Amino acid sequence: MKKLKLVWKILKSTNADKIVISFFIFILFMGFIFELVEPSINSYGDSLWYCFTVVSTIGFGDFYAVTTLGRLLTVLLSFYGIFVIALIPGIVVSFYMEFMKIKANESTATFLEKLEHLEDLSKEELAEISAKVREKKYKM
Repeated sequence: MKKLKLVWKILKSTNADKIVISFFIFILFMGFIFELVEPSINSYGDSLWYCFTVVSTIGFGDFYAVTTLGRLLTVLLSFYGIFVIALIPGIVVSFYMEFMKIKANESTATFLEKLEHLEDLSKEELAEISAKVREKKYKM
């Protein structure tokens, strides 16, 4: 649950939450349309199930589009689903990379500030800086 809240917070801060919300509204709307145009789909629940199988690319085959309009809408729904599902991990990874870059820059700024004031540092602080420099040197 915590991870889901974090993902939602990231989506909200990047305004991708609007895309996700509009996607779910679109699915609900498409469910209504499929119930009207497809003869094999007899209820709104079945229509939503069909939308889920299309978006998730599972395609169980218990329902399928037979009308031209239904097939076109299925293609549209599947492309939109693939787009949104691919977009979310990209946004989360991008946000994480940006966070790590900021954290690294802050760490570098703190380190450089200490280097600028070497004469004010104690022997323990100098030893700590020396150890960090050796650690960074061998990691590269």
